[in-house]
Amino acid sequence: MNDLNLMEKIVSLAKRRGFVFPGSELYGGLSGTFDYGPLGVILKENIERLWLQMFRDDRDDMYGVDAAILMNPKVWEASGHVKTFADPLADGKMFNTMFKTSVGAGEEVSMVYLRPETAGGIFTNFKNVVDALHPKLPFGIAQIGKAFRNEIAPRDFIFRLRELSQMEVEYFVQPAAWEQAFEEWRKMMYLFAEAIGIPKSAIHELEVPDGDRAHYSKRTIDFEFDYPFGRKELWGLAYRTDFDLSAHAEASSTELSYLDEETKEKFIPHAIEPSLGVDRTILAILTSAYREDQMRDETRTYLALAPKIAPVKAMVSPLLKNKPELVAKAREVRAELKKIHPAIAWDDNGNIGKRYRRQDEIGTPFCITIDFDTLGETPELKGTVTLRHRDTGEQERLTLAEVAERLRTAMQ
Repeated sequence: MNDLNLMEKIVSLAKRRGFVFPGSELYGGLSGTFDYGPLGVILKENIERLWLQMFRDDRDDMYGVDAAILMNPKVWEASGHVKTFADPLADGKMFNTMFKTSVGAGEEVSMVYLRPETAGGIFTNFKNVVDALHPKLPFGIAQIGKAFRNEIAPRDFIFRLRELSQMEVEYFVQPAAWEQAFEEWRKMMYLFAEAIGIPKSAIHELEVPDGDRAHYSKRTIDFEFDYPFGRKELWGLAYRTDFDLSAHAEASSTELSYLDEETKEKFIPHAIEPSLGVDRTILAILTSAYREDQMRDETRTYLALAPKIAPVKAMVSPLLKNKPELVAKAREVRAELKKIHPAIAWDDNGNIGKRYRRQDEIGTPFCITIDFDTLGETPELKGTVTLRHRDTGEQERLTLAEVAERLRTAMQ
């Protein structure tokens, strides 16, 4: 299929199966906004949970914050966003893409911005984290949160939005150690791509040249992805030097240097920033996972989602829903499997083939069917179930213990 046709199919599937809905659809929508549906919410949470595990929780040098969206506007003046966070209009004039709003009432009203990136709240909390926990360099601060950009022309589904989610780290290092840290985080981003099912072959590094980098960056690599509408930025890795901490130290007249207790050296750390957009990540995953093939003389659509992030891990189903003994056994099997993971679905609507197709389309890795052999119609098969694999459609006969082990292994 051509790329534009693929994009149309992804958008259609996302709405039809409850991944992503147009924002404010009842009233004609609002450009640049989308809502995550029941399955999209779980997919998004699974991605964020895995990012937190890999980028924060599995490490001993990382800390988390959840900074406020609304900040004193002096934050964005000091960081340079008020002057530089802009896109050109059609007539060549520059348009600042930060959203403005107001706080207070009456004569106490003051203007503030909706944050254009989550990193601002990390830098302004640097001193708080150091004072509270006394971490040793190198260390990082991680945050997942909303950012807002008044895009002139939002487009390409959830790729370019006015309200978006970011997963960001600011990793603080000795000035001389930035290159080593930069390379370590570069490798980590590839490991994360592998974990969520984005093939390395679809990611391309772009070394951003002088003049094109953000005002705070001395080196930036864009990790570009082959989207249906072209090769575009997926993630970014930036060396922000000491720009932000130095700027905030000067503007706030606050000491933001770091004291090395061993050497007694005092200096302002430099920051490495791996920045990952959640929405662009989801679109890259859907693009990577979308498949069509022929099965039993029918065209089948399925999402080859990595089991770690699939919204539903397995579906349990009785072969026939009008047989109470099959239904009872199937519910018993589901209850046991939910002890391994809560995302075990139930489906007894329509024939078994239609159930399989529905689960394929939402990316469920396994379907488990309880039939009369499970109950002992064939004595040597009593207690076994049919396990169907999404990607191949192949089925095998396994005990419940073997099914449970398959689930555990797939989600590791």
